[in-house]
Amino acid sequence: MWAGLNVDPEDFPTNTYGLCYPIELIRAVTLTWLFSGLRSDEIARLRMGCIRWQHDGFPIPGDSDEVLAWDAVCLLDVPTHKTGTSFTKPVDPLLGKAIEAWQELRPQQPKMLDRKTGEQVDFLFAHRAKRLAKTYINTAVIPSLCRKAGVPTADVRGNITSHRARSTIASQLYNAKEPMTLFELQAWLGHRSPESTQHYAKITPSTLTKAYTEAGYFARNVRTVEVLLDRDAITSGAGANGEPWQYYDLGHGLCSYSFFEQCQHRMACARCDFYTPKESTRSQLVEAKANLQRMLVSIPLTEEERAAVDDGQSALDRLLERLAEVATPAGPTPNELRAEPRRPLPLTVRSPPDPTDRKCC
Repeated sequence: MWAGLNVDPEDFPTNTYGLCYPIELIRAVTLTWLFSGLRSDEIARLRMGCIRWQHDGFPIPGDSDEVLAWDAVCLLDVPTHKTGTSFTKPVDPLLGKAIEAWQELRPQQPKMLDRKTGEQVDFLFAHRAKRLAKTYINTAVIPSLCRKAGVPTADVRGNITSHRARSTIASQLYNAKEPMTLFELQAWLGHRSPESTQHYAKITPSTLTKAYTEAGYFARNVRTVEVLLDRDAITSGAGANGEPWQYYDLGHGLCSYSFFEQCQHRMACARCDFYTPKESTRSQLVEAKANLQRMLVSIPLTEEERAAVDDGQSALDRLLERLAEVATPAGPTPNELRAEPRRPLPLTVRSPPDPTDRKCC
């Protein structure tokens, strides 16, 4: 890319008369290959006036001083090709400027036959009444750019040919930060069917990794719970003497059982001696319980809703029956906990107030 943006006359082969083509034509061909994503035949068959400019949906002249080139949209008209009819695609403004620079210097030449359509047209890349050779990109442009950039003309995929830029651009557009969809990329490449586009739209490992991470497979299947550590209990040695020193944050309360992840009674933490409700949630829990009781009484349920509630209650009952004889982290089983007598609340007996005491008034 850097070599294409900085081409010089000495970078390209010459003959006895100098460069085979004017440097403006070479620069326009080079940038067209780098930015347009066209096949070599489509590049050679581009026509005069193939570049158009728009700003906010309105056409503007390319030399307009009122709109900056970077704010304008550069459109390239592509002629009929091997997979479809002519179409228009947006391209980088750098390409539009390079083509316009060559159009201004291009000498008048006779119309030539476009064998694809049978029309007599003014080819953009023509010099001395001859069209640009189809092999010019492979034989001159690519070797010159590779030599200037200091990279080999072949890699693990083979020789770098004129089609390499098309496939590379397609993959980059598909893996961009704001990527093109498959159908948008199909329209930009001029493919007849999305099956052809899939051969070009290859997902890079970084894009695949990002998509896999955002899918959150492990986050959905392996839940994490925050663990709070009591530094005072650790430093004082109380944790070694059996005092709780770590607490699993359950949202509504804390669990000090060290093997919480293995506990089979995690759905019934409120009955466990290791459970400590948060002070900020005590009133919320009481209010939520009261609300649920009111809903059971006041909300009429349809037959389908009542069946769903009954099924859920049955499933919960089966789970509780299965865990009835399984010991909790504190030692006793749920059956033993239910069998324990309820401890009465301590009552404080207060004497009646003395009517002669002025404080009572």
